[in-house]
Amino acid sequence: MADSSFSLPPEAYCSLCVDALRDPVTIPCGDTYCLECIKIYWDQFDHTGVYSCPQCHATFTPRPVLRRNLPDVNHEPQRQLPELTPFPHMNRESFCDFCVGRRSKAVKSCLMCLAYYCETHIKPHYESSTFKRHKLVDETGHLDRKICPQHEKGLELFCRSDQMCICVLCTVREHRSHNITSAEEERIEKQKVLVVTQSDVQHIIQERMKELQELKHNVDVLKVVERWKAEINQMIMANMQSAMSQAEGYVEHLEQEILELQRRDAELRQILESEDNIHFLQNFPTLCVPPEPMVPKVLINPQFSFGEMSKTATEIKEHLDDICKKELSKISKTVSETPVYILLPRNGDKRLKVPSRGTDVPEPKTRTDFLRYCCKMSIDPNTVYKELVLSDGNQRVTRKKTIQFYPDHPERFDGFSQALCKEALTGFRFYWEAEWSGEFSIGVAYKSISRKGKNSHSLLGYNEKSWSLLCSDSGYSAWHNKVDRDLPDAPRATRIGVYLDFAGNTVAFYSVSEDMELIHRFKAQFSEPLYAGFGVGSSVTLCQLKPL
Repeated sequence: MADSSFSLPPEAYCSLCVDALRDPVTIPCGDTYCLECIKIYWDQFDHTGVYSCPQCHATFTPRPVLRRNLPDVNHEPQRQLPELTPFPHMNRESFCDFCVGRRSKAVKSCLMCLAYYCETHIKPHYESSTFKRHKLVDETGHLDRKICPQHEKGLELFCRSDQMCICVLCTVREHRSHNITSAEEERIEKQKVLVVTQSDVQHIIQERMKELQELKHNVDVLKVVERWKAEINQMIMANMQSAMSQAEGYVEHLEQEILELQRRDAELRQILESEDNIHFLQNFPTLCVPPEPMVPKVLINPQFSFGEMSKTATEIKEHLDDICKKELSKISKTVSETPVYILLPRNGDKRLKVPSRGTDVPEPKTRTDFLRYCCKMSIDPNTVYKELVLSDGNQRVTRKKTIQFYPDHPERFDGFSQALCKEALTGFRFYWEAEWSGEFSIGVAYKSISRKGKNSHSLLGYNEKSWSLLCSDSGYSAWHNKVDRDLPDAPRATRIGVYLDFAGNTVAFYSVSEDMELIHRFKAQFSEPLYAGFGVGSSVTLCQLKPL
């Protein structure tokens, strides 16, 4: 047992060994135990495959993975998740219908009597044979929801044909010849589904807790690195201040010594110029002694020399152009494309494969290379022009000559036949394809692009907030900030691929084939997340691509 002379908070003890926590682990329900204690406790349930918490009795399937709680290196208070109340709207206090005066809280409700009962008034239902066929349920409120609104009878049956609870009278007319079963039997069947769902939820909770612990550990490591950096900077500053203070002291002493030497020089000049021989001889013993140095000679440490630095700087200067073109571009690219954290979508899409630090990411060339960066997109209904119609799960947009009755929205284009996709593109590499008919434009834009009016501020490619490729039967042209470039030699295609390298500040358009022929590439400095956009003449379809 722990020494009683020490007072520890209750959460510092393990309820299994009733001692201070050793190698504490927190299980999915939130309770904490010694690693060895909970391991031994769960070993005895291996034959059942169901594991529970010794305190709150929450069950887990499969057996949770046990990991030691990570220490908080900065002693910061742990953030507590708020307590969750399942279905708070389903739980409300109800009071006994038979109490006189101050009504007691109901503990049961009867589906035959359609009334609430407290602990006192429910006793006849247990003691008298008159009530033996009555159906009692735990009181959770909303008794009216357990009564058929049409026949005012208790809901005891379940219609599988209509998937709803019904009463006995409902089987006569409304649900005649339907597949009817008792509520109890249906609950048994549906409970099996919920058990599987609960198992899935518990598995996801374990995965998320593992991710949370790893993320917290990474945050702690970063904090330690930041603290080391601060300490090193502080050490350097302290050394600099000490050296400056010491140098200033030497300067002051040297100035005093120079003043003293100048005074001695004046005395020597005076005695040398004197015509009084006796005065000269009497002062000679004092003035002939060389002065003692007041300050030691101060030299710069030869090991602290700029000679090597100057030599290196000269060599760098000779090769500066070559370094800027090759080495610095590699360093810049590596830094910009190597994030500290990688955000992966939960659905398992391999949106980006980030190389290890120090390696160069080759530009994709074949369509297989581009598909490594493909991303799933959908057109945002809140942005589509009033003459555009969405279909195929917001993957296809077609222009009609009739006005569509869309609700007003600040993000809707009201001057041009345009639309943007929902997904924000930032940080990494992305690739998507679109098929088109009729004249159309395809490109990317900031979310801050104007949506209102027929002016250049809201037209793709005609402002500094968008880049687009205009496609028609007569040819292609590239547009940005009202500047266009005709592309007479560009390969023609009804399917256009768009490759965005956000970190590399480029967006390129390709004629889709096995070798992916480049139509045009924009070089820019992206300062906001980008959104895929289209100008629709006839129809545009986002192609379904699968990541490799």
